[in-house]
Amino acid sequence: MSEEELAKDLGLPSALAIGMGTMIGAGIFVLPGVAAQEAGPVVVASFVVGGLIAMVNALAVSELGTAMPKAGGGYYYINRGLGPLFGSISGMGDWMGLAFASAFYCIGFGGYLTDLLAGTALALPTLDLGLLVLTDVQLGAALAGVLFVGINYAGAKETGNIQTGIVVVLLGILTVFAASGLFHFEWATVTGEGGVAPMGMGAILPGTALVFVSFLGYAKIATVAEELKNPGRNLPIAVIGSVGVVTVVYAILVGMMVGIVPWNGLDDNVPVSQVAEITFAGVPVLDAVGVTLISLAAMLATASSANASILSSARINFAMGRDRIVTDWLNEIHPTFATPYRSILLTGSVIVVFILTLGQDLEVLSKAASVLHLVVYGLMNVALIAFREADVPEYDPDFEVPLYPVTPIVGLVSSFGLVGFMAPVEIGLALGFVAVAVLWYALYARTQATQQGVLGQYVLERSEEMPDAAVTAASAAQPDGSGRYRVMVPLANPETERHLVELASALAAERNGVVHAVHVVQVPDQTSLDQGADRIGDESRELLERAREHAAANGADVETTTIVSHQSVEEVFDAAREHRADQVVMGWGGDRPWSAGRAESAVEELAHDLPCDFLVLKDRGFDPARILVPTAGGPDSDLSVEVARTLRSATGSEIHLLHVVDDESEREAGERFLAEWAAEHGFGDAVLTVDDSGDVEDAIAREAADKTLVVIGATERGLLSRLVSRSLVFDVVDDIDSSVLLAERPSDRSLRERLFG
Repeated sequence: MSEEELAKDLGLPSALAIGMGTMIGAGIFVLPGVAAQEAGPVVVASFVVGGLIAMVNALAVSELGTAMPKAGGGYYYINRGLGPLFGSISGMGDWMGLAFASAFYCIGFGGYLTDLLAGTALALPTLDLGLLVLTDVQLGAALAGVLFVGINYAGAKETGNIQTGIVVVLLGILTVFAASGLFHFEWATVTGEGGVAPMGMGAILPGTALVFVSFLGYAKIATVAEELKNPGRNLPIAVIGSVGVVTVVYAILVGMMVGIVPWNGLDDNVPVSQVAEITFAGVPVLDAVGVTLISLAAMLATASSANASILSSARINFAMGRDRIVTDWLNEIHPTFATPYRSILLTGSVIVVFILTLGQDLEVLSKAASVLHLVVYGLMNVALIAFREADVPEYDPDFEVPLYPVTPIVGLVSSFGLVGFMAPVEIGLALGFVAVAVLWYALYARTQATQQGVLGQYVLERSEEMPDAAVTAASAAQPDGSGRYRVMVPLANPETERHLVELASALAAERNGVVHAVHVVQVPDQTSLDQGADRIGDESRELLERAREHAAANGADVETTTIVSHQSVEEVFDAAREHRADQVVMGWGGDRPWSAGRAESAVEELAHDLPCDFLVLKDRGFDPARILVPTAGGPDSDLSVEVARTLRSATGSEIHLLHVVDDESEREAGERFLAEWAAEHGFGDAVLTVDDSGDVEDAIAREAADKTLVVIGATERGLLSRLVSRSLVFDVVDDIDSSVLLAERPSDRSLRERLFG
C-alpha cells in the first residue's frame, strides 16, 4: 500500500460553500411542503431543532477535524477512535448515506429541470425500458449525476470554485424572494388552520427527523479537511458558521412560506415556486420572470447539494481504501487531476443506480440519508470522548468543544434519539446497513486492517482494571491485521536499498508479516513542510517502486510511505512509533548515532527507550550463508539469535556462535554457558566456539574471517563512556570484511545506566 497526500487546494470560502450549498439546496426547495404536512406551521421549530442538533455535532466535528485534518471526516475520526469495526460501520454508513443524499438532490434537480423545459423542444421524455420505466425527472437526475461526477473527477479546486459561485448566486436570489415575501406575510395564515401546532407539539421531532437531511452539509467540510488550507482556523469557522447561517435562513424562509400559503396547501414538489407566484405578482420584471428565476435557483441549490455530496462520499471511500477497510485499489490517485478517481467513479455509479431504482420515492431517499448520518454523528461523539479520556499524546486539536463532556454526550443522545422518530422502514434500513458493515468487517476488513482504535487500546492496556465484558469485546473486535509483524525499512541510498529490503523481507515473510518501506524526504528548517512536499518527485517514487519489486521477489507483502520532515534520523523513530513497527531495518552511516554502537542518538537515548527492535546493516554484500553470532547473554544477544534463527529458516544459513572469556581458567564455564544458551535458543546444531583470549574485538575478527554476516548486539556501555572512547561495535565494523548487523532491543534503563552503563 502506498500513501500519498491530497493537495491543499480549498480555502475558507470554498469550505463554507460546500457546507452551505448542500444544506440550503435540500432545506428550502425540496422539503418544506412535505414537512408542513407532517407537523403544520410548527415545522419551523422542526428546522430549528434540526439546526441545534447539527450545531452540537458541528462542535465535535470541529474539534476532531482540527486534531486530524484528514480525508474521510467522521469516518476517519471513528476509525481512529473506536477501531476498524466501528470504522467499517461509520464508513459504509456515511458513504451510502451520502450516496442516498446525492441521489435525492439529483432527483430534485431533475424535477426543476423538467418543469423548466416543459412545453419546449428540449423537454425530457419518459423512457419505458421494459423492466424499468424512467420518468422525465429520473432522466434529468441521471444526467445531473453524471455531470457532477465528472466535475469531481476533475479535482477539488474546480469543485470548490463552482460551489462558491453557486452559493453566491443562490443567496442573492433567495434574498430577493424573502424581501418580496415580507409584504405578503400574515400571522392569521399561520394560525388559521388548527393553530400553530394542529398535530400538537409532539409533531416537532417527527418533523425534525424528516427534514434532518437538510443539515448534512456541515460534516462534508470535514471530509475534505486534508485539502483545506489552514484547517486549524478555517475548519471550525466553516463548519460552525455554515450551520448557524443556514439555520437562520431556514427559519426565516420556511416561516415566511407558512405565513403566505396555508400549511396544508403548500405544494409537495415545488413549494417555493408556488409562493413565488404570489409574492412576485405585480412586481416589475419579477412578475414575468420570477418563477423562472426561482426554478433556476432551485436547480442551482439542488446541484450544489449533489455536487458537495458526491465530493464528500468519494473522499470517504478514498479514506477507507487507505485504511484497508475496502480494497486499496480505490486508493489510486489520478496522475493529472490528483483526485481518487476510482473512488469517485464507483460512488457515481452507486448514485446513478439509486436514481434509476428509487428515484420515484423521494421520502425513502431523504430519510435513508438522514438515519445513516445520525448513526455516524452519534459514533463521532463517542470517538471524541475516547480520544479525550485516553489522553492520546498526538491528539492536539486547535479547537475544543465547550462544556466537555456534556457537549458530546448531548450530541450522542440527540443523534441516536432522533433515529427513534424515523419510520420503521428507515430504522430497519439503518440496522440492515450496520449488519452488512459488521459482516464485511468480519469477512474482509478484519484481516486487512492494521489500525487498532484508541478505545480498544485503552481497554486492553488496562485489562486488569476493566470489566471482563469490555476486555472480551475489545479483544474480539481487534483487527487481525494489527497483529501482523511489521518490519519498517527507512530508505535513502539506492545502492544499499536492495539488500535492506531483502533482509527485511526475509524477517517479515517468516512471520507472515509485512515490509513497510519508508522514504524520509528532509527539508531545511526554513522551509515549510507544505512547500517541502513539492520535493516528493520521481526519485522518491522510483525508490519505493524498486522496494516493492524487491519485497515481492522475496515473497513479502509491502507497504510504502513518503514522509516530509525537518528531521531525518529522528523521524525514523517517530515513524516507527506511529506505524507500530515491530522491527526497523536500516543502513549504516558514519554520521549516524549507531556508528557509536547504539541505534539511538544521544538525546534519544536519554529521553526514552527505543520504540521497537532495531537492526542496522553495515552492507558489504548481503549473504546470510554463514552467520556469526557473538554472545555474552542479554536482551540484545537474544535479538541477535532471533534474527539468525529467522534467516536460517528462510535461507538455510549455517550458524556459528562465539563466546569470549578472559582466560583458560574460564573456558570450561564458558563452554557450559554457550551450550546451554544455544540449546535454550534453538541452536543445538550450531557450531560453538569459546575464545579464551579475553580480547573480544580480536576474537570476533578472527572468527568472522570466513563468515558472510556477523550479527552482534549493541553495546551496553553508557552514553558518557562512549563519548570519550571508541565502542566495541565501532571497531568491529571497521576491522572485518563481511557485512555486520547491529541488533538492539528496547530495554528499561535508569538514567544512571544510560549515562555510565
